[in-house]
Amino acid sequence: MAKLAPSILSCDFSQLREELLAAEEGGAEIIHVDVMDGHFVPNFTFGLPILKAVRKILPRVTIDVHLMTDNPRLYIADFVREGADMISFHLEASADYSLIVDEIVEYGGKPGVALAPGTPWQCLSPILDKLYYVHLMTVHPGFGGQKFIPGMEDKIASLRQEIRRRGLSTEIEIDGGVNDQNIEYLASCGASIIAAGSLVFAHQENIAARVRMLSEKIRPY
Repeated sequence: MAKLAPSILSCDFSQLREELLAAEEGGAEIIHVDVMDGHFVPNFTFGLPILKAVRKILPRVTIDVHLMTDNPRLYIADFVREGADMISFHLEASADYSLIVDEIVEYGGKPGVALAPGTPWQCLSPILDKLYYVHLMTVHPGFGGQKFIPGMEDKIASLRQEIRRRGLSTEIEIDGGVNDQNIEYLASCGASIIAAGSLVFAHQENIAARVRMLSEKIRPY
């Protein structure tokens, strides 16, 4: 059953509490938090204070942290301690990715590895059985509001096929360019967690209804 993960990158931060509670009211079980350091990607976003605020507002919702940073090992312990349930970091940012996965588990988090659009998922084949999820970027990392990159659906489908072939339960999260027209198709390709920012939070008066409607679209997959 595919799940929606509303991304706070598109929230109105003057209304953060209200918008997060509306997403929860609509049935959101996962909230996606992007962490950018201005080095690995050319943008800055959220740190520990925002994570702590999200956890305080939504104590029962799964928080999915996406580290778009250099040296991801520096952040893992603090983010798990402050409420992150799922943590993904970029393969492109670390040569010792297997060790980082082990550390996420050691600290009590669910480990994921994020891949930029041009990085083949086969790079993760040796550690696929250690991952709770694979985080596939379907736009170039760093900014919200981009268009879905054509061909990424094939990457999703081939990874899902490999997960099934190996009898694993690994989740596939996709992130970027999801819209009303492609969300159901992408779930049918094998995406089981779908991060969505403006698709949810651009509709400030109807956030709960948007979450409910989008979740119903992807739930059968």
